[in-house]
Amino acid sequence: MVTLDDIRDAAAAIRGQVLATACDESRTLSALTGAQVFLKFENLQFTASFKERGALAKLLALDEAERARGVIAVSAGNHAQGVAYHARRLGIPAVIVMPRFTPGVKVEHTAWHGPEIILHGESFDAAREHGEALAQERGLVLVHPYDDPRVIAGQGTVGLEMLTSVPALDVIFVPVGGGGLVSGIAIAARGMKPDIQIIGVQSDRYPSLYNVVKKSDLPFGPSTIADGIAVKHAGRLTREIVTRLVADILLVAERDIEEAVLALLEVEKTVVEGAGAAGFAALLRHRERFAGKRVGVVLSGGNIDPLALTEIVERGLVRSRRLARVRVGLRDVPGSLAAVTSIIAAAHANIVEVHHQRAFTRLSAQNADVELVIQTRGPAHLQETLDALARGGHSAQVDPD
Repeated sequence: MVTLDDIRDAAAAIRGQVLATACDESRTLSALTGAQVFLKFENLQFTASFKERGALAKLLALDEAERARGVIAVSAGNHAQGVAYHARRLGIPAVIVMPRFTPGVKVEHTAWHGPEIILHGESFDAAREHGEALAQERGLVLVHPYDDPRVIAGQGTVGLEMLTSVPALDVIFVPVGGGGLVSGIAIAARGMKPDIQIIGVQSDRYPSLYNVVKKSDLPFGPSTIADGIAVKHAGRLTREIVTRLVADILLVAERDIEEAVLALLEVEKTVVEGAGAAGFAALLRHRERFAGKRVGVVLSGGNIDPLALTEIVERGLVRSRRLARVRVGLRDVPGSLAAVTSIIAAAHANIVEVHHQRAFTRLSAQNADVELVIQTRGPAHLQETLDALARGGHSAQVDPD
């Protein structure tokens, strides 16, 4: 089993080769949640993920014969980048097997480090089976993404750094896929401070370790924006460690994760992927439970597809009523649309889109539906704009978020 000493040895081995990331207090997020929040910025690693800690710890433990044979890793992205980057640094040949659904940005970033990349399977499990078969066929050393003592020890250095930086932490929130990160952090943190609570967080669409800990049988759903923790089968080692050392596993919905990504972007000006924001999403969802506590939140990665980030931002603006779709019925005569847009401009709202619909409407002939997408400062400003339209004789309806 992995011990605190193993994690300290891993920390010494990888020191200077990975970033000892900051664990800083966020006063704004603390005010928002009612807890004293400290963020661990693992999204600022060179490969934008904590995964390179465990990958490097494993690679450094290989003997010369194993290094010469080469390594293989199966990953949806972050572990792949960590293995590929450090394998190249150490002169070790690497093969990376990735599921076909892996976001293009992660495939491209992995390829940049020069490994042989194989896209195989429509799920992580299919890719894993193919990778294990290739390891046997080619005699490669498998660098498992989470179910390996060396990897777990490497990931545990995150917890070591957090407790060294902020010894007074009461709780640590950790995103959970296969369980390597939460296992390592739990061993390190509980070893240094036995009464600390470790809270694992999973997507409600991939409740693998939640089902183990809670002895439940929740179904798995479709794809999730938290693709980095979309793992159906927890590891053999990680199951035992999580069951023994982790206080609770919480589930978060897609909307929770989206709101967390946007909050971190707006408040902390830091880009975090869906999986990386899961811990903060759980704190937002369960803020009453952890109010008044000193809470560490691991931002485990920042490799988000730019298109996905754009969609999250736009959806967040809609939910906060800073972007709204307003429908106005008016007479289809010259000047009607100009009157509406003038009222909106006078209310200091910005028109982004206009759709003028004459045929597909239930209004009577010589009338038209106008759909406007407008930018506002928030709910109060939106209501001011609607009131101004009403005073001008225009009835407006706002689409729900």
